[in-house]
Amino acid sequence: MTPVGNGQDKFTAPDLDKVADGKNWKVHNAVPESLEIDGKRAVRLKARGDSADRMAGWALASGVEFGTGTIEIELKGKNVKQESFLGIAFNVVDEKTFEAVYFRPFNFKADGDFKRRAVQYIAWPDNTWNKLRKDKPGKFEGPISPVPDPDGWFRVRVEVVEKQVHVFVNNVKEPCLTVDDWPKAARAAQLGCS
Repeated sequence: MTPVGNGQDKFTAPDLDKVADGKNWKVHNAVPESLEIDGKRAVRLKARGDSADRMAGWALASGVEFGTGTIEIELKGKNVKQESFLGIAFNVVDEKTFEAVYFRPFNFKADGDFKRRAVQYIAWPDNTWNKLRKDKPGKFEGPISPVPDPDGWFRVRVEVVEKQVHVFVNNVKEPCLTVDDWPKAARAAQLGCS
């Protein structure tokens, strides 16, 4: 994992090797597994539920505060429909209140509407993917260009600023997703604002 900036020139690089130790990371609704994939040390989180049932699996680095800043990470999914959802949760209040950007690698090279659903922004509890898609189609999800290998590693940079979230994949100059009209009430509550 690349250092995470918190918007105040402080950086941290949480140690992924310690995800399962119970001290350095808080793991929610998932079972962590440390492993090596393609010669890279990695952590796989196997969720114990389904987001459709309001259950998300995640690991949160202990002692890291984040409101705005940049998060960078390398991810690897698989090109198996409905079996590979991976991403980054941030501004986590609790297991039901957080923002996230996640990817559907099985949609990276898909056709039609599915291709436009490769990357997704959500803000739980009220703004799930299905609510955002229904209320504002295409605003909170989109395609990725150039298209990464759905079975390979890809680099993600999420820039969270006060009024926007930008998502970049594989060091491109333009974001594949910019969220600038998210449900402000939900975000304000998550950030402790009134």
